[in-house]
Amino acid sequence: MTDEKWTEQHIPDQRGRVAIVTGANTGLGFETARMLAEHGATVVLAVRDVEKGKRAAARIRGEVTVQALDLTSLDSVRTAAAGLRAAHPRIDLLVNNAGVMYTPKKTTADGFELQFGTNHLGHFALTGLLLDRLLPVPGSRVVTVSSTGHRIRAAIHFDDLQWERSYSRTRAYGQSKLANLLFTYELQRRLAPHGTTVAVAAHPGLSNTELLRNTPAALRVPVSRLAPLLTQSPAMGALPTLRAATDPAVTGGQYYGPGGRGEIRGYPKPVESSAASHDETVMHRLWTVSEELTGVSFPVGRVATAS
Repeated sequence: MTDEKWTEQHIPDQRGRVAIVTGANTGLGFETARMLAEHGATVVLAVRDVEKGKRAAARIRGEVTVQALDLTSLDSVRTAAAGLRAAHPRIDLLVNNAGVMYTPKKTTADGFELQFGTNHLGHFALTGLLLDRLLPVPGSRVVTVSSTGHRIRAAIHFDDLQWERSYSRTRAYGQSKLANLLFTYELQRRLAPHGTTVAVAAHPGLSNTELLRNTPAALRVPVSRLAPLLTQSPAMGALPTLRAATDPAVTGGQYYGPGGRGEIRGYPKPVESSAASHDETVMHRLWTVSEELTGVSFPVGRVATAS
């Protein structure tokens, strides 16, 4: 099999696996959930709007349920995690897919900047609250969806994580997507000694989804006109996530994206993330801050590194 042509047909039999996909009622999340379910997985659509989730579930062949989850509220994250733990003694796959992009300045219910709070902190908390359901399961995976936006004006602004002094929707998005990768790599470091669960990241390239709805006004018309030429379908955009989630050859700490020029389109393959995403000092500091902000600690400890 070549990296250039990994498709839905390469997804192995998923029967017996329990998969949770956040933000699964539309776009990339829906396609990820659909393909997992149609290959035999028991899939939970973890979504903010339960009615939309039910309509999405009705369009999918297979065993699909819906769980209310609002990543902008830590209370909702805790309630959802409790419901998922009660329903599923074992979890094989957690796909941290949901996200917001280029939103106007807003805060979550807990006072976090919306993009950082949703894309990173909500998923950080959810993963920590569910991880002990994955740890005993050989071959279990946590897949977190990042973006090429992790390279664009992106850094972790520890002096103003919530953008209270100033706000740039582009830089705030970049921070949140860089945080997704730092989280994945640090989680993998902590998981490695257990030998069962791995953490992997993916990005969809440029996909024609609802995420584009918050494009700055000045760019909205050109983006809408160019989208059909530059973007790929949600089904294609979901393939890097699906490969990260199901390919038996995947190893912890890998990052998958489209294989075409600029990683905008194409079939999924392993890709490289920025040097900033591999900064171990920033990884450890972000992890500590994320635990403090969410009040969630993980059942896997920090692994000492050689000095």
